[in-house]
Amino acid sequence: MNFDNPKKICERLTDHFPGEVNPLRIYRYLQDFGMYKPNQKSKKTYEEMKSRKLWENIEKIYLKYKSKWKGPEIPIFIFPMDTSNGRLMKEGKGKSGVSFKDKLFLFLTPIEDPKEIEALFVHEYHHVCRMNGLIKDPAEYTLLDSIILEGLAEHAVAENCGEEYTGEWSRRYSTEELANFWKKDLSEKLSITRKDKLHDQILFGMGSRPRLLGYAIGYEIIKQYKQQKNFTEKASFKLPSDKFTKLLNF
Repeated sequence: MNFDNPKKICERLTDHFPGEVNPLRIYRYLQDFGMYKPNQKSKKTYEEMKSRKLWENIEKIYLKYKSKWKGPEIPIFIFPMDTSNGRLMKEGKGKSGVSFKDKLFLFLTPIEDPKEIEALFVHEYHHVCRMNGLIKDPAEYTLLDSIILEGLAEHAVAENCGEEYTGEWSRRYSTEELANFWKKDLSEKLSITRKDKLHDQILFGMGSRPRLLGYAIGYEIIKQYKQQKNFTEKASFKLPSDKFTKLLNF
């Protein structure tokens, strides 16, 4: 596996990142989402993950949702999580991931509750299914697209794993707080794309903004939509983002 040399591992990933030939840049990108740093603690995490048969268990979860959602067949890459990343460890409870239209990465610790792993997979694979369901290049997603993407994925977690397995950020802010953020900071910026630095600053809640603000607003938007409209998981992969805000009571 070249465990002690993640750059070497990322050399084997270049085929999955068209146009990117620099494995170090791939590694740094994946580190932002939780990929491990090579050290004794990470090695121990890896060995514990193997003993818990996480790879085999995730394969079963993948086949379950691929069938249920008629989702795409994609490669799934599983690595230990960087446990020194306090922010991700706290927010993700020892798990993290990043999704693309044609692949998925999971970063894990030896989590005891299998539902926690399923919840992470559901969130990330829902992204993959929606990215394939929308007639839009993910590189062109607007802030609204990203907010809705996150809200839908976490509602899929609530429906398939239980609300207790949703991220704490989905309950962190009151509807009134979110309405204020929407009016003051978001409603006029919904069309900015991922190329704009402000996109990630709002989505992830960087600087003086509340943490994971965009995620929380996305969850609230979908909650309000589901209260007023019949909603199916199938529709959640294909409905354009602006459909979800038409009934928003902010």
